[in-house]
Amino acid sequence: MKKLFIDLGYTPRDIFNALHGDTRLVFNDIENGRRIDIFLDVFEMCHKFDLKDRLSVNKPTIPLADLIATKLQVVEITEREYRDTISLLHDHDVGDSDGQETINGRYLAQLCAEEWGVYKTFTINLANVLTALPNYSLDAEYQDIVQKHVQDLRDRIESVPKTTRWKLRARVGEKVRWYELPEKDKEVVDFRVTTQSSPTANTQG
Repeated sequence: MKKLFIDLGYTPRDIFNALHGDTRLVFNDIENGRRIDIFLDVFEMCHKFDLKDRLSVNKPTIPLADLIATKLQVVEITEREYRDTISLLHDHDVGDSDGQETINGRYLAQLCAEEWGVYKTFTINLANVLTALPNYSLDAEYQDIVQKHVQDLRDRIESVPKTTRWKLRARVGEKVRWYELPEKDKEVVDFRVTTQSSPTANTQG
């Protein structure tokens, strides 16, 4: 994998990759301003999801449910996550299984039932999506579809029985932080180490 991206003209973030290479790799195409993030089996940002058993469900991509999970898990949600989530919820029905055009609501509800922190972040962001929806220039039919799918997903999340661990964590609530805030990173940065003595050389990793 490393050789492939180097051959394609990408520069590895050597120090970052050395520290996190068991779960994540970053490569930058400096000349064209492109960045590749590679998560190995485990997606870990604000919340952690083990995707090892999910990678073969909808080859060559991850299932829609896992894709939307990577959006809903963002605590400090951005405009990009809002737009992506709204698009996904408009274009795909919520169902009980994984399909090329179906968001597996049962799977997402189970993720929320197993961990209160995931439940908390997902439900906050689903509510935020509904609040943000009128801010976009969308026709009434488009908004109605998104609202319907959001409500369908919320109903599924609330209806699934919660684990004992979930209930114990829910008692603690927001008194203890339930998420991680990943270190902010620039999209594309030239971290190549230069051998020249230059006060402007960036040697961070």
